[in-house]
Amino acid sequence: MGQTLSQKIIANHLVCGEMNVGEEIGIRIDQTLTQDATGTMAYLELEAMGIDRVKTELSVAYIDHNTLQTGFENADDHRFIGSVCKKRGVRFSRPGNGICHQVHLERFGVPGKTLIGSDSHTPTGGGIGMLAMGAGGLDVAVAMGGGEYYITMPKMVKVNLTGKLSPYVAAKDVILEVLRIMSVKGGVGKIIEYQGPGVLTLSVPERATITNMGAELGATTSIFPSDEITKAFLEAQGRGADWSELKADDDAVYDEVIDIDLSTLEPLAAMPHMPDNVRKVREIGKIKVDQVCIGSCTNSSLSDMLKVAAILKGKKVAPNVSLAIAPGSKQVLSMLATCGALTDIIDAGARVLESACGPCIGMGQSPNSAGISLRTFNRNFEGRSGTADAGIYLVSPEVAAASALTGVLTDPRELGEPLNILMPEKFLINDNMVELPATPEEAPSVEVIYGPNIKPFPDSNVLKDEIDAPAILKVGDNITTDHIMPAGAKILPYRSNIPFLSQFCFKQCDEHFAENCKAAGRGFIIGGANYGQGSSREHAALVPLYLGIKAVITKSFARIHAANLINAGIMPLTFQNPDDYDKIEQGDALVLKNVFASLDSGNFVLVDETKGIEIPLVGVFTDRQKDILKAGDLLQYTKGKKD
Repeated sequence: MGQTLSQKIIANHLVCGEMNVGEEIGIRIDQTLTQDATGTMAYLELEAMGIDRVKTELSVAYIDHNTLQTGFENADDHRFIGSVCKKRGVRFSRPGNGICHQVHLERFGVPGKTLIGSDSHTPTGGGIGMLAMGAGGLDVAVAMGGGEYYITMPKMVKVNLTGKLSPYVAAKDVILEVLRIMSVKGGVGKIIEYQGPGVLTLSVPERATITNMGAELGATTSIFPSDEITKAFLEAQGRGADWSELKADDDAVYDEVIDIDLSTLEPLAAMPHMPDNVRKVREIGKIKVDQVCIGSCTNSSLSDMLKVAAILKGKKVAPNVSLAIAPGSKQVLSMLATCGALTDIIDAGARVLESACGPCIGMGQSPNSAGISLRTFNRNFEGRSGTADAGIYLVSPEVAAASALTGVLTDPRELGEPLNILMPEKFLINDNMVELPATPEEAPSVEVIYGPNIKPFPDSNVLKDEIDAPAILKVGDNITTDHIMPAGAKILPYRSNIPFLSQFCFKQCDEHFAENCKAAGRGFIIGGANYGQGSSREHAALVPLYLGIKAVITKSFARIHAANLINAGIMPLTFQNPDDYDKIEQGDALVLKNVFASLDSGNFVLVDETKGIEIPLVGVFTDRQKDILKAGDLLQYTKGKKD
């Protein structure tokens, strides 16, 4: 029996465990990336481990999220990250150099290598054949220190692409179609591999758009083969030597197969407030649009921007529309300026933003009250834009640009003649905004600089054999990490200050959550299905840890968040019978007994003393995860192994 592409890469990096679906495996990590919203904590954790120098082939720290500097906090965090990178052997991508996933694809990604990043959209690297996965910051810190990365061996899903995209139909429409088919939880425990003759019709940026939004499926990662298209992209970046051919065996066996004929697709949009709420643009109709934002790690490549410029050229943005455009990297921005496309964009009335995440992470450009915003981004969770009652639609750059001109949601096929975009054979190469670390000989003299907003890692949980605590909060299905720990310009600067950050935890679900936790001193959270989907931000576990949360009990968890909870020393437990979720009310007095024996057996009993009932729970942990929970958290576990 042959192997899938992912199985080949995993086998080549396997450190421990057996490649049987559902079993925990540890794999060697070649590359890591961090960004500044999660990076400060990751490097605090690296420092706490006492790692002198990173042990990966390549680690890069990007400044792309917290670039809006309305106070000293973000600038201090950037200075801290830069100093740690210089001392510990990490490359430092300065603010303005671009979005981590776009820059990493252009300048550092290598087919067949493993990459984890403290950002859930790290699977963008799958567009060039990397096994690239999002992870919590602590997992990334461990990998930088030379430790393996642990995942549950996933199932394999083949998306068989045939045909070719029609004019004005985009790669964004491909992944929106996959989301429509699979849903935001359909990829949990799976790797999505794209194959078939249709793959050869897609450029690397188009492939990267598709793998990027695989994160919205809940998938472990997504990946394309490395072929002649990949080779041409890397050669254009001056990195032809990094290319190697990679593909699945012809007789590889998949757990699931999805067939998509690219020629049958048409422009799609994800409607508020979930990425899988997908409909055809023409069916939604010509709704009035207030704002259009083009960019993000999903759709900010040079090819995306050139298409937008071609649509806007010689025209004017509708009077009622605010159009903001953020090129994905310095390279993209420079090439737009050189070829004149940037002038076309500016002359049409667009507002050009810096090469950063910007509005995607809620860092500026919030739409007007109750406004409709079309965005080429990857998430449209309620309130994520910074405007609580805004309606966010996820669309392709082509739909976005056409709609900006008309002032209403517009099918770009109405524009007429197909776009004729000529991509350059060579990209402009200038890595002068990537700072190299000090040499091992110079490193001891480098000072790590801490700002006053940077606070220590929260104290770990001391696991007890009996935990009595109230159901401090009860929430429904599809709770995102944005619900748990919001993003946005007002909150993100405090990512390195857990005590201050705690006051915003679950604010959208229960404005009194933080004060209720502090009053009780401890608590359980009760949740529905797919709890913790979305961002990889470990703050969604660290802040509940700080607030005294001992366990989270749900119908099911998103992969990264469950791992982050364990890393923080919080037990993720699930209902043996999902209907038992309905038996618990917020405020009930709960007791979890015989915790240590239950850890070993995987069977827990929750006593609801308010209702006078017992509820069976499941907590299936590997031996390593049990040891992490018993040690208090992954940091204490790792330090114990090091000692």
